[in-house]
Amino acid sequence: MVRRSNSGHNIRRRRSQQGGFTLLELIIVIAVIGILAAIAMPNLTQTPRRAQEAVLRTNLNTLRQVIDQYYGDKGFYPADLESLADDGYLRDVPTDPITGEKEWGLVYEGSPDDITDPDSIAWEVDLELEGGGIIDVFSLSEDLSLDGEPYAEW
Repeated sequence: MVRRSNSGHNIRRRRSQQGGFTLLELIIVIAVIGILAAIAMPNLTQTPRRAQEAVLRTNLNTLRQVIDQYYGDKGFYPADLESLADDGYLRDVPTDPITGEKEWGLVYEGSPDDITDPDSIAWEVDLELEGGGIIDVFSLSEDLSLDGEPYAEW
């Protein structure tokens, strides 16, 4: 008779003694994973802000292009951003991703460059008297971008 069971039993015993990781190996692997996570975390925490900045740049670019298209088609600038949507140049006025509002800073044709309050009565009077429309838009956020530049200067 062949004693297979006895030799098979010895092989099984050797395999069970060799399996698994030591505690030291597990601690080293966890430490390496922790170090890699600590390196990656600062980059990941800025990702939502970078996305908001990309959307802001896109929205500003789109609004400026649409204002120029409106002027090219009609020969005058729009009186407000809602007229861009009403006339089919936009589906809707985009939201400023930094402030979360659909309100934008507006620069009107013929307005001085150093106006500090875009909601002032003087701007409304200038718009009505001179017939000037919106020539540029900017964010109303007072925050700084990740590059240190104010969003209102984009």
